Amino acid sequence: MSKPSNWYVYILRCADNSLYTGVTTDVARRLAQHNQCNKTGAKYTRVRRPVSLAYQETALDRKTACQREYQLKQLTKKEKEKLVSAFNC
Repeated sequence: MSKPSNWYVYILRCADNSLYTGVTTDVARRLAQHNQCNKTGAKYTRVRRPVSLAYQETALDRKTACQREYQLKQLTKKEKEKLVSAFNC
């Protein structure tokens, strides 16, 4: 029996109030990379630091996480903000 993998889809709030969406197996590590590392942090977030976690959800596997990431990226900023505010309540 294989160990279930924990994948997450997350949205970050950047310093310029924009939103960045990504997938990872470790949200805390990824958040630190976005804020501190120029090599492993995303190019988009490097110039928009600091970033903070605004939303996250679990996924069954990487494929599902990537599919959900794609869905979230298709949302308008207003729709993403609604999702984030519901998560923070």
